Amino acid sequence: MESAIPGLDPAAYRPSRLHDPERAWPETNCYVDLLIEVMHAGGHDPVAALGFTVEQDFEGDQFTFFKFPVADLKRLAGFEIQELAIFDSLERHVMNQIARGRLPLVEVDAHYLPDTRGLTYRMGHSKTTIGINALDPKARRMVYFHGPGLWILEGEDYEGIFGPTGGQAGALPLFPYTEFVKFEAPEAEDAPAAARDLLRRHLSNRPAKNPLAAYRAVFDAHAAELAGRDPAYFHVYAFNTLRQFGANFELLSTHLDWLRRHGDAGLECAISAAAGIASSAKTMQFKLARAMARNRFEGLAEMLDPMVEAYDATMAELDGWASRAQPRAAA
Repeated sequence: MESAIPGLDPAAYRPSRLHDPERAWPETNCYVDLLIEVMHAGGHDPVAALGFTVEQDFEGDQFTFFKFPVADLKRLAGFEIQELAIFDSLERHVMNQIARGRLPLVEVDAHYLPDTRGLTYRMGHSKTTIGINALDPKARRMVYFHGPGLWILEGEDYEGIFGPTGGQAGALPLFPYTEFVKFEAPEAEDAPAAARDLLRRHLSNRPAKNPLAAYRAVFDAHAAELAGRDPAYFHVYAFNTLRQFGANFELLSTHLDWLRRHGDAGLECAISAAAGIASSAKTMQFKLARAMARNRFEGLAEMLDPMVEAYDATMAELDGWASRAQPRAAA
């Protein structure tokens, strides 16, 4: 099979350290997890591109589904992401892009992804994004990036993704949303210097008000609504709230620690505070699951108070960092 990124074997693939099971949030969201692994597989350190996490906001009913900005990826890794128009066979379009050395990113139903075994595989339905690295229509076999790794599917799962006719016009009720990654040379030669510049830009675009304080202000109303929901609703609610900001701030902490190791002083408080938000969100998620099972939510809202303070501490230190002349990357 031709591959967009050659030389990758799912059986021998080692994921990025950002997907280490020992992390508080070894998985974030489908799009970020996917591009972390694509950068990693392409020889780029995804940690350098995490400065955008300071822009996450509370959107009233959920936290921002954070994604790598395309401009950041182009500067640091040489990735250019474009939408791929599907007007013929999905299978044919995917094969064409892989033959050109490009990686198709396709929204699919996780019902057919074997790596979601125990979650949605052959059990439920959930939209998610995969990166198709290799495809063999005759063998009905696909190698794909998803979540924290590189996987293989075949047979009936292949047909579940593409349909029995390869996803040709008229065979699927709707064509899936599809993009593709072009791999070019990075614009930035000095990744730490570029990362510093990007982080300062993202800081200038961060929310005007503390998003965790905004969430704290409405959490009691959320809890009242959760009390009337089936306990299974916990999973979708927690994914769009606690998991999104918990994972986001763990990535921010990792990014700031990476900058510290490249010569940036005065980030210790922000590193610790952001990591604290991540671990506290994880604890709160466990307690929310128990609360929904028991229909008792006392004490949960107060768990957000130290996270609100940690957010302010993180941003105050980053403002001080941004105002100082930054050092060159360590040799």
